[in-house]
Amino acid sequence: MDKQTYKRCLKLCLILVIGLSALSVRLYFLQVVDRDKYAQKAGNSYEKTYPLLAKRGTIVDCNGEVIAKSIISKTLIVDKYHIKEVRTVVRGVACQELSRTPEWHDWDAKTRSKKIKLRSRKLLNKSKDRQWIVDRHLDYACAEISTPLGMTKDELKELINIEEKSKADKVIVKDIAPDIASRLKDLIVKKRIKGFRFTESMKRSHNSPELLTHTIGYSSHGKNDDKEVGKAGVEKACEEHLAGMDGYKKEMRDLSGEVMPAHKGSVHAPINGDNVQLAIDMGIQAIVDEQLNAAVKEYNPVRATIIVMDPNTGDVLGIASRPHYNLRTREGILTSEFNYALQGEYEPGSTFKLVAIAAALNERVRSINDKVWCHNGYYRNKSPGFSVRDEHGKGYLKVWEIAKKSNNIGTYMLAKQVGYRKYMDYVKNFGFGKETGIGIGAESDGLVRDKGNMVDFSRNSFGYALRVTPMQIANFYCAIANGGNLMKPRVIKKVEDYRGETVVEYQPEVIRRVISERTARDCRQALKSVIEGGGTATRADVEGHTEGGKTGTAEIWDNKLKAYSKTRKTVSFAGMLPIENPKFVCVVVVEEPRAKKDYNFGGGTVAAPIWKETMTQIAAYRNLTPTEEAKTTLGRTQ
Repeated sequence: MDKQTYKRCLKLCLILVIGLSALSVRLYFLQVVDRDKYAQKAGNSYEKTYPLLAKRGTIVDCNGEVIAKSIISKTLIVDKYHIKEVRTVVRGVACQELSRTPEWHDWDAKTRSKKIKLRSRKLLNKSKDRQWIVDRHLDYACAEISTPLGMTKDELKELINIEEKSKADKVIVKDIAPDIASRLKDLIVKKRIKGFRFTESMKRSHNSPELLTHTIGYSSHGKNDDKEVGKAGVEKACEEHLAGMDGYKKEMRDLSGEVMPAHKGSVHAPINGDNVQLAIDMGIQAIVDEQLNAAVKEYNPVRATIIVMDPNTGDVLGIASRPHYNLRTREGILTSEFNYALQGEYEPGSTFKLVAIAAALNERVRSINDKVWCHNGYYRNKSPGFSVRDEHGKGYLKVWEIAKKSNNIGTYMLAKQVGYRKYMDYVKNFGFGKETGIGIGAESDGLVRDKGNMVDFSRNSFGYALRVTPMQIANFYCAIANGGNLMKPRVIKKVEDYRGETVVEYQPEVIRRVISERTARDCRQALKSVIEGGGTATRADVEGHTEGGKTGTAEIWDNKLKAYSKTRKTVSFAGMLPIENPKFVCVVVVEEPRAKKDYNFGGGTVAAPIWKETMTQIAAYRNLTPTEEAKTTLGRTQ
């Protein structure tokens, strides 16, 4: 070997030694130093993680009746990768062919699996072009699956659209009934069909989807998320309790998508949400919704609401607003999500007069039988200059007669004697100008102007120049009914876990004492007179029971006319039953009734009859003991 050749051989050997050494070092790092890192990377490509959804807590009424609960919803999904993978779908084709042979029914499960594997190999070796296997499997799968879904084979094939370039999973059918989903799942396994799988999500179910809509509210799934999240009402207010905590399941799968038995997966169980019990009585709620529906049909108002409360605890037993929406279909949600009972603001008119009466009695500037000069229907204040009018002019009226006749001037005279500052303190202490804190969604404060304006002061005394919510009025009348305590309205009573153990309980809460028990009792007697002969609310008389209440008829301000409208009104009635020891307070508010009638719309002609029918049914539902004899005429009950 000459010297030149020797050098070339030496160089070649050095290159080989260096290259192989570098390769050895790399292999060492791969197999020893970084073994765990790359082993995990390889495993991740076959490891699948599936969410295990927590069941959202159930919402029940005060008697344990289910109002809202979550049920499992199944969705059929096509795995676009595996349905085109020949080595995966060939088993379905093999199963189809073998199931047509006479021997198939004689084979046990183990033998069938073995025969299918053998047949699959033969099919794969049959030809180089294997697209026919994918096409035949798709036909086979669609023929088997379409019928339980109520579809044709061609309709299902069109939905799958196997020619579509995207390899992403595709949703085929949502909200499949659990029994159908179970049958389909068994069919897919039995027929060796590949590329189809089911996912689970939770769907909210409501026993009465058109009752208590604004109060319950709704939950919905986030974008690309199967978890429900409360968006309104109790669903939103109690989200931290209702939501629960999702779990997960990890599995190792092979290229065909089958679970690898040799590799144990891991499961982290979900924690279901807590259950929420409300103060609502669904029996009363059904009555409230029924009567409100009848009122809407009769009077075609812009808005309306009925609220029923237990004045001694502040419990809201029934509450409904119109317009509303369907909790199941969500029909009308975009235009009717506004909760008039809590968010609606209106000038209350005469239902507010009881503030001045209560303030005068509590401050002892007047007693219940004292006479007040009512100026025969016209009062003129000199400084500042303004007047107060009353359509039905009266001379002297006793304090309780001011309520009975709903006299504007008499009410202002009482407020004037109390004094501006003290009177405004009563207005605020009764909860006006501030949200009640009911805690189930957005709530309006209302509007109370306190700037020392004497004109506003006079109007305020008989329910103008301020704005209130129906819930504020209901809560105010609860204070009169229970002996003088302003309560915090309660919708949510308690939260329990899945074992029935109490997580949190909300006790009745007294915000403050506003008036004495004696004053409250005198106020109730004044309210009783309103429903008796000669009062403004004789149509509110519930047969067999003693009750009390106050009508309200307030003209609506017209921004175009810059004046109060003579045709557009908000009419209302607030009352309690039985008057001696009230168990219920009920408020009816109807904004702008628009039906054609042969009488003027007013609190006594529209709201009072609605109140009467509502309370008649509630008294019967609760088996309330009658407090007076039923009136009869010629042996017939009237």
